[in-house]
Amino acid sequence: MPKRTFYFVAGTAAGLGSSLWVQRRVRLAVERYVPEKVQERATEAAKRVAPAVRDAVTEGRDAMRAREDEMRADLAERVARPPSPARRRAG
Repeated sequence: MPKRTFYFVAGTAAGLGSSLWVQRRVRLAVERYVPEKVQERATEAAKRVAPAVRDAVTEGRDAMRAREDEMRADLAERVARPPSPARRRAG
């Protein structure tokens, strides 16, 4: 009889412990996806990414301005240079 009592108590303790563990895990998962928590995580992610995005935009603008300067210089050179004899005949 003591064996049965031991296994009954052990099984009850294991069942109770596992049900409490599962309940806790479910509660934490639900809290994780509450709108306020999702908003907090999105805000934190945006704050982490913002400097990289800002740097990328600045780098893109600088590259765009440099390329535009190259194109304007090329255009100014073409306009200032007299047409070659071959271009005069073709045009």
